[in-house]
Amino acid sequence: MKDPVARMSWLTKTRHWLVIIVLGVLIALAIGGLLLTRDSGSTAAITAHRRAPLVDEQPVQTARRMALLAFTREEQRFAQQAFRLADHAVDLAFADAIREASMRPAASNPETEELFAHVSRAEAQVKSDQELVDAIKKESKTAHASDQEIQQQLDLVQAQLELDKDELDSAKNDLQRSGADPLSRIQRQFARYQAAQPQGESDPAHAPASPAATPSSPATENLWAQFKVWRAEREKLLQLQQARDETLQKREQLQRQHDSSDETAALPTGAPQPQANPPANASGDRSVVASLQRLAEKHKILADLGRRLQDHQDLADVYANWAVLVQSRRQAALHSIIRSVLLILLVLLGLYLADRAIDRSLAGLIRDQRRLRTLRVIVRFVFQVVGVLLILFVAFGMPNQTPTILGLAGAGLTVAMKDFIVAFFGWFALMGRNGIRVGDWVEIQGVVGEVAEIGLLRTVLLETGNWNDAGHPTGRKVAFVNSFAIEGHYFNFSTSGQWLWDELQILVPPADNPYPIIDSIQKMVTAATEPDARLAEEEWQRATHRERIPAVSAAPAINLRPTAAGVEVHIRYITRANTRYDTRAKLYEEIVGLLHQRPAAS
Repeated sequence: MKDPVARMSWLTKTRHWLVIIVLGVLIALAIGGLLLTRDSGSTAAITAHRRAPLVDEQPVQTARRMALLAFTREEQRFAQQAFRLADHAVDLAFADAIREASMRPAASNPETEELFAHVSRAEAQVKSDQELVDAIKKESKTAHASDQEIQQQLDLVQAQLELDKDELDSAKNDLQRSGADPLSRIQRQFARYQAAQPQGESDPAHAPASPAATPSSPATENLWAQFKVWRAEREKLLQLQQARDETLQKREQLQRQHDSSDETAALPTGAPQPQANPPANASGDRSVVASLQRLAEKHKILADLGRRLQDHQDLADVYANWAVLVQSRRQAALHSIIRSVLLILLVLLGLYLADRAIDRSLAGLIRDQRRLRTLRVIVRFVFQVVGVLLILFVAFGMPNQTPTILGLAGAGLTVAMKDFIVAFFGWFALMGRNGIRVGDWVEIQGVVGEVAEIGLLRTVLLETGNWNDAGHPTGRKVAFVNSFAIEGHYFNFSTSGQWLWDELQILVPPADNPYPIIDSIQKMVTAATEPDARLAEEEWQRATHRERIPAVSAAPAINLRPTAAGVEVHIRYITRANTRYDTRAKLYEEIVGLLHQRPAAS
């Protein structure tokens, strides 16, 4: 590409496409990372490899989770009841599981048989060592051997006993890790459950009630807080309903288990019946005793199932009563929301009616349409500001940090009203010794005029144009904010006599000798302005006497400026501001007459 413009355009487009492609690749990688790291797959994998517990602890876990949602005293009372019932039900479940595991032998296979045999041998060895230790201790009391030999033998046997105990613990650990013994697994789970239970003040059943925001509390006297309470109560209600459903499902499972256990717990018809006066050989019938013991254990399990059923039913009732309380508070929060919305609607209706009333009331008071529109806008704005503040108070409540709010509001008003504040203090500067007064001839920001009004915020001038122009009043009023007295500058051309320097410009043709003309003009101007110059010098001398400033001469001054068209003569002289135009007109007339008389005289 030879064209530089086309090359730059191509480079710009290529850079834009590269940026878009890079961003697209990064977005695709981020989406892929989200899909790969989502929780569903990892949770499912962990659940698949995790061994299911033999005793369900879900009731206690649910009760503990629900206790975190309890804030008021009533909710704390329900949480305590739910935790006690769930804990009692789980304790009964552990007791039943231990009984059933004790009644049912573990499933046998070559691996488990070896583990059980190892445990049995270790137990037998430990028992043998303990008996030997007891025998040596008993023998040491009656033996005639030296105490040192007996003590050495006792120490040796006790050391062997400790080694055999370690071997027994290792064998039991191997058996527990294999999972072949349900009783050991249940005991380990029960130990973990007991260790995980909170004690003392950390127990949810003894946790003190903490204050919470309710629909009737002062913290929720606004729409936003009421909506938050309603949403929180709604979430809590859903969780309570879910907990109650889980409890009822667990109760149905226990009911089916109870019904099936009730059928098998009945005494068989052919089973031996206990007698009031059993014969001498009845005690030796071990099978009858074992059968009766198993039957008694089944009846205990059946009784525990009945108690667990009652606990789960009571737990479901507690969750239901708790849900009723939460539902009532949720309805109260909804009632508060509707009330706040009603207040906002009433404020809007009031604003609309006030707007209509303003139109009707002001129309008959003021006939000037411009003033009517201005006043109408101001009154509407005031009412709208009040309405918006009322709506904000209803929606978000009154501010709690009043000093902070007032400080921020004061700082904001100071920044917003800086010009008005500076203008107000500028009025004091203008009223001072070196200020201005009504009637003074001043120049403010390039505008020249006579001061017509000095207010607290504004100064009004009657514009007269630039000092070098004709200076006649333009008929316009110019208003300035008084901040110019502090932030800017102004010129005051007025003294007690309101003296000012004026200037005339005359062109002498190149064919004429300018010096005689200049001498005549100077004499004429000096004679015309001598009274004003003398008075001005006297006033300036009195004004500058205190400050010890040298007196300024008020005599006319003439300057020459050569040009291609001739010689320009600039005459500066002193005059009063109110007679400036008359003095200038008189001098122009005399100078024109002087210029017209010179050719005739020559």
